[in-house]
Amino acid sequence: MSDDDQGILEEKEEGAPLWVVTFGDLMSLLMCFFVLLLSFSEMDRNKYRIVSGSMRNAFGIQRKKPVFESPKGQKMISKEFDQAIVLVKVQDVVEPILKELEDKFREFKDSVELEVDEEEVTIRMMGEATFDTGSATLRKKFVPLLDKIGIVLSKTRGEMIFAGHTDNVPLIGGKFGSNLGLSMARAGSVAEYLLKTTSIDPRRISTMGFGEYRPLESNDTAAGRQKNRRVEIIVSMK
Repeated sequence: MSDDDQGILEEKEEGAPLWVVTFGDLMSLLMCFFVLLLSFSEMDRNKYRIVSGSMRNAFGIQRKKPVFESPKGQKMISKEFDQAIVLVKVQDVVEPILKELEDKFREFKDSVELEVDEEEVTIRMMGEATFDTGSATLRKKFVPLLDKIGIVLSKTRGEMIFAGHTDNVPLIGGKFGSNLGLSMARAGSVAEYLLKTTSIDPRRISTMGFGEYRPLESNDTAAGRQKNRRVEIIVSMK
């Protein structure tokens, strides 16, 4: 071999390693595999529109929703049915008390009122039926009726607020100091008695006093002041 041929051979560069060819074939196969998967996963948009339209009509969804908002169906129970359920629960509280006032405790019929709402019942005990003037001690004559009320309340599940109120006649002497203090004491007396004599959960009960600041009637008349002197039991039916 001449010196010129040897120089030409020395100038040739080496090719890629043999494993690169195998690696390239592998990458090509993988790419074909993922392209094939993608083609299988592509949905038929026309079929999707048909199915989604059928579902929308079946479940009663009649409004267009943004794509970022979860679809919402119509309420299955009508509002009228909900109100009927609430009304039944309210009647379970009201009817036994009204029956007692019509039967055994007629003397308190004008002193006890029941106010009914969709979600709560207010039992209003007014005047000197519950307490003597300036006192926060329950009258013994009223206790049997309060026992009947307690039996009914123990069967409910909602929260109960015992709220005391007075008229605007200032207190003279006594241990309460003001109408506000007297109203708080009276609300507490009713709540404590029912906690001792019934199975009402104490965690359901809260007491408060409003003094003369939330009158039902005008304090200018004796009848109005009598209504304003009251303890209310507000029972939530939620």
